Amino acid sequence: MNALSAPSGADRVSGNASELDATDPEQIVRLSEQVGRISREKIAAIQSITGRTRMLALNALIESARVGELGRGFAVVADEVKGVSGEIAALADALEAELSSKTILLETIGRQVVDHLKGQRLVDLALNAIELIDRNLYERTCDVRWWATDSAVVDCLQAPGEAAAAHAGHRLGVILSAYTVYLDLWICDAGGRVVANGRPDRYRVAGTDVSGEPWFRDAMRTATGDDYAVADIASNAQLAGRPVASYAAAIREDARLDGRPLGVLGIHFDWGPQADAIVRGVRLSEAERARTRVMLVDARNRVIAGTGTGLAAGETFDLKTDGRASGTYRLAGGGTVGFHRTPGYETYAGLGWYGVLVQT
Repeated sequence: MNALSAPSGADRVSGNASELDATDPEQIVRLSEQVGRISREKIAAIQSITGRTRMLALNALIESARVGELGRGFAVVADEVKGVSGEIAALADALEAELSSKTILLETIGRQVVDHLKGQRLVDLALNAIELIDRNLYERTCDVRWWATDSAVVDCLQAPGEAAAAHAGHRLGVILSAYTVYLDLWICDAGGRVVANGRPDRYRVAGTDVSGEPWFRDAMRTATGDDYAVADIASNAQLAGRPVASYAAAIREDARLDGRPLGVLGIHFDWGPQADAIVRGVRLSEAERARTRVMLVDARNRVIAGTGTGLAAGETFDLKTDGRASGTYRLAGGGTVGFHRTPGYETYAGLGWYGVLVQT
């Protein structure tokens, strides 16, 4: 009769304390599945052994009966072995029934716990990403309102002339040397003509008509100097086709909050590298990073920044929020989506963007 062998390395639940990844709650499910598999295998082995034991006991009884009086003592032992094997078989059956239901329940609870933890982590990281961009863009709204009151900027439109435009352009260049997150700053007159910019050597935009741009029109309609206009991310042909976030504020007479609008200051935030730094800076472990895509998605579901494969022009993501500001859901093909809508920051309400993480 073969004895039960000790669990081999392959039989043991894989993983030890040094191998555990605290950022991977899926281990709970994997370990519970392994425990269930091992218990089923060992119970099956016990049942196989007790079956062979009963067969041996039966053969011994037959042989003891054949030899008559001489086999009577052996028959007693064989009968006892048969009884013991029956008890072991009954215990194995009971253990299998109890463990089966418990391991299924453990796996179900484990999956629910994992889904909750994983989903909540993805939501938190999505919020972190969108909050970082909100705070960054809030500063842009402060910049444009402040710079629109600069004396050189105001004089360029209030007392127009070549000298005033040159001085204003120089002043914008000084600002750009300190604020490297911008591609260019434009001063536009009331008709929408660019009269000065900060990088004329790189972007020859003087004389360009921007009267049809939403950021220009919205800025000219603002009520006071406390207001600003913002446009969604778009490629700008005058800025070498680079994607920009354009913010604008009215340049007002005498730089007064209630002054008459003389024109518009438009500032063009260099979206690509700044947004890329945000999505790549999300705090993921190396294991998570390999199976997670981080995105910023605008109100029209356009992917305006993202990790992983390069962004395709006009790429969209079918984000299913069901009207929620934040949440998670599982994809039909596998994977979990976590999202969070822009909460805004200070006076910047945001544009309805979402931070989104997709993890497989």
